[in-house]
Amino acid sequence: MSIRSSINGFFESRFDMDTARDLVDQQVHKRLPPHTGWLHVFASLSLLLFISQTLTGILLLMYYRPTPDEAHRSIQYITADVHFGWLYRQVHAWGASLMILLVVLHMIRTFFSGAYKKPRELTWVTGVLLFLITITFGFTGYLLPWNQIAFWATTVGTESANKVPVIGGWLQYFLRGGDAVTGETLSRFFVVHVIILPWFLSGLVGIHLFLMRVNNLSTTERVGDEKPFPKESGIPFFPVHVAKECAISMLLLAFLVTLSVVSPWEIGDPADPLVTPQHIKPEWYFLPSYQLLKYFEGPYGAILGIIACSVPFALLFFWPFLDRGKERSPRKRPIAVGIGLFALVSALVLGVLGHYSETNQTFFGKRYHIDLLGMPHRLDDEGGGNGDETGH
Repeated sequence: MSIRSSINGFFESRFDMDTARDLVDQQVHKRLPPHTGWLHVFASLSLLLFISQTLTGILLLMYYRPTPDEAHRSIQYITADVHFGWLYRQVHAWGASLMILLVVLHMIRTFFSGAYKKPRELTWVTGVLLFLITITFGFTGYLLPWNQIAFWATTVGTESANKVPVIGGWLQYFLRGGDAVTGETLSRFFVVHVIILPWFLSGLVGIHLFLMRVNNLSTTERVGDEKPFPKESGIPFFPVHVAKECAISMLLLAFLVTLSVVSPWEIGDPADPLVTPQHIKPEWYFLPSYQLLKYFEGPYGAILGIIACSVPFALLFFWPFLDRGKERSPRKRPIAVGIGLFALVSALVLGVLGHYSETNQTFFGKRYHIDLLGMPHRLDDEGGGNGDETGH
């Protein structure tokens, strides 16, 4: 008797393997709606990057030390002395940003195709939760190298928590583990980043995939008019759609490694609480909220700013229950599509303004100072002008 037959016999004598085989066969050979195309690969790419982040994170944990005295030195050791340490550190750093980007693209595709409508409301809700956990991954992981930029960006970021009504002071103290960003903050962020968030994300991914497989991908018919499509008109999940995902996955991994080699993230200087760098800014995925907060001033400005930054996320979460229309086609949903485009353009504009604010830039051969609110001011040839007057 062969080894394979022995293994099969062991399991078949203890489990109903026919039912398991039928279930696997049903899912592998499931037919997807006829319109399923290349834009439907973003979810699988996000999952691929989550797996990549987990594997590279485990490799980093073998050498990383989460203390103020050793965190920065351990990153230097990983980069300079560990075999291929520089590569999996860069893959992990770039993978974090790319994962957030792909989750955003997946949500954009889902929103504009109306795939969040009944009976897929909970699939959308779990997707929004996955998005929030993903950006929290980015926020907590940013501090771990314990360099100047990360230290002061975390200081600025946690200061925003103090503006939350009623619980702001407590929330800031809880995040920092004290009145300032210290080794206690590093320890808390480390535990959240490597233990708590992975468990939450893994569980939600499982629920999200289960809901997606149960309800299948959305068709283009109105809510309530979806009918089972003939098998001959559907797209086979395997091998057709899987082949698309594999092809794009190879390109994504090649792009990720290329970024890691040609544009590596710098280690930076060790964190120094006594030296504040100029113009500290958060990562790109926080820039829209960062810029929006600047436009709220006065005694209630902070509270209004926090509310303004929270409303888009609340709308995302409850959107399937607010948009009760039956149409899924973007052409037949002008209000929803208009709101989505407005939100998308606003986020892009705020992100660009946040990136260029408080800097000097050259446009068409002329120098400008971009102030705190993102407004350009012409600099004269002598180096004066509004830019210097605003404290640049």
